[in-house]
Amino acid sequence: MASPLKSLVHDDSRYQKSFQLFLERSSEHQCMRDFIHNILPDVLDSIGEGKSHLNVIGVGSGAGEIDLEMLSKLHQKYPGVTVDNEVVEPSSQQLHNYKVLVSETAGLEYVNFTWHKMTSSEFELYLKREKRVKKADFIHMIQMLYYVKDPEATISFFQGLLDKNGKLLIILVSGESGWGKLWRTYRNELCNTEISQCVTTGDIKSFLDSRGIRYQNYTLPSQMDITECFSEGDEKGELLLDFLTEVLDFSKTASPELKAGVMEILRHPDCSVESSGKIIFNNNLEVIVLNQLS
Repeated sequence: MASPLKSLVHDDSRYQKSFQLFLERSSEHQCMRDFIHNILPDVLDSIGEGKSHLNVIGVGSGAGEIDLEMLSKLHQKYPGVTVDNEVVEPSSQQLHNYKVLVSETAGLEYVNFTWHKMTSSEFELYLKREKRVKKADFIHMIQMLYYVKDPEATISFFQGLLDKNGKLLIILVSGESGWGKLWRTYRNELCNTEISQCVTTGDIKSFLDSRGIRYQNYTLPSQMDITECFSEGDEKGELLLDFLTEVLDFSKTASPELKAGVMEILRHPDCSVESSGKIIFNNNLEVIVLNQLS
């Protein structure tokens, strides 16, 4: 009998390995960079008006590569402005990597970094305990709402921290991506952990629409080579499968029926295309931008 499915996040070392492999096999960071260079400057258009100092919060910032690119764009937009950048990240390894990156990056004198080794929920409690009133001009939550118990409450809390003209930027997989199809089909089997992992921008937009909350959204086309997942016993393929399902040792612990079903879905035209002997998964992301609550 198959073992109970455990969340991949319970093994930080394996999670980091699978995440790095995912970045190598996907255009995830490239599509984000395209957005940062081409669209983000317009999104940030009004946040620095009349200000000499900006407060930025990165929630689930990882190793900081994308954060620093956004800070660079912010600096180009408002060259005379100083920035308080609060980094919220629960992984010791990722936080360490971020600090190393900062130490090796020239030209960051305008930024003051504050490090919070905590989850977004712990950060919420920390702010409430401190009774902090400092508002934020720019908050970004990139690919992290999978790891909170209540994505809607998390969005509402952080939107409430925005200052006048402030922006909350959310990036998640699109509801129209291969992830959306996988999760709609196997939500009960793959999303039965204590944290809400199977959330797409489709879910977030439904919530926002139901509350009458206005937002802007942008699709970021992205893909991921998952060919190795179909080579039985392939070490990298198993890591990618863990990442795709968010299940620790998915190949070893899933029932034969679930594994066969997931593999079939991953090859389905709604999820992937086959090209030149490779299986390319639809990894499309979507950006949602919220303003200060009115």
